[in-house]
Amino acid sequence: MPAREDGSASADDDVPRPESLRTFFRVDEVRRDDGRVRFVGESYIPERTLLRKISPAFREAGYDVDLETLEGGHVVVVTPFDHGREGVPWVNVVLFVTTVLSTLFVGAYGWYYVPLAEIRANPLAMLQAWPFTAAVLGVLMVHELGHYVAGRYHGVDVSLPYVIPFVFPFGTLGAVIRMRGRMPSRKVLFDIGAAGPIAGLVATVAVTAIGLSLDPIRVPAELANGSGTMIRFNNPPLLSLIADLLGQPTTYDDPTLSTHPVVIGGWVGMFFTLLNLLPVGQLDGGHMVRAMAGPRQETLAALVPAGLFAIAAYLYYWRGLGLNESVGLWAFWGVFAMVIAANGPANPDDERRLGWPRFLVGVLTFAVGALCFLLVPIQVVST
Repeated sequence: MPAREDGSASADDDVPRPESLRTFFRVDEVRRDDGRVRFVGESYIPERTLLRKISPAFREAGYDVDLETLEGGHVVVVTPFDHGREGVPWVNVVLFVTTVLSTLFVGAYGWYYVPLAEIRANPLAMLQAWPFTAAVLGVLMVHELGHYVAGRYHGVDVSLPYVIPFVFPFGTLGAVIRMRGRMPSRKVLFDIGAAGPIAGLVATVAVTAIGLSLDPIRVPAELANGSGTMIRFNNPPLLSLIADLLGQPTTYDDPTLSTHPVVIGGWVGMFFTLLNLLPVGQLDGGHMVRAMAGPRQETLAALVPAGLFAIAAYLYYWRGLGLNESVGLWAFWGVFAMVIAANGPANPDDERRLGWPRFLVGVLTFAVGALCFLLVPIQVVST
């Protein structure tokens, strides 16, 4: 679609032309392609400066902005935000329902000790595990909704949460949201990155406190008194701290008693918060450190995989633990951290530094997150 000689769009072009675009960019042609609009022309200023100048006005009008380079020119690409009004988000709904079912099954069979034969005969027996499902999905969804609300508040195009169903031991691999387009500033990057862990930690503390206050459940005698091996989930410092403040036990002398499965929801919240706070790539910790430290974040991110591999090696060679006793866990996350570190962090358009209040919030969030760490979260023990 050609532009008029004065640089304004033709009559059927409803995309705004902010003053900043006319000031810093010469528009020679306007093209439409797959819902996007491309302004072809020449930038009068450096690319990063151009994005910083034109992004706020386009975002206020409901468009995300990116920049492409052509031989002898530039293309400003504007894409309308997807505000989720196209209909029912079926992928999100199907994944959520599937994860509800997977956590109900895992909770009933693995944590409430409902016999498999009973579940097969009456699938509604899985509903006994609804507190487990509510606890696990509650902490995960609150975490992701923290990101979602912060993203919407700042006008960033974010999706609804995608919950990932799985099998043992929790029935899920967690939840994610997608952020599309460029991040407008370090402040916005920090707010969106920190909102998830902060909201998730509040939910985790609440769920843990509720679980510790509930009566223990009874373990079948044949399991409690039998011999063999079992998987033990060790308490992170934050869980032990909450238990001490409430005066509640996390273990019992009677082998037929076990803490209420809702406590596992708190354990899951702490573990996923810890992993999300790793300061690499597109993880929450990566967003926060990128906002707090600027481009120097990539130097720190390069050290994280080495640290995770070092933990795995220490547990394997010096503590004598096996691959299924947290060694494989940390080794896997070392590989995962390498991949996401290689993909790089989000790069905001506005590189102005954070103010000290946000910086302090970031430091406190990482400090509380550190209370979720322990060397051996999962251990195989003989009974």
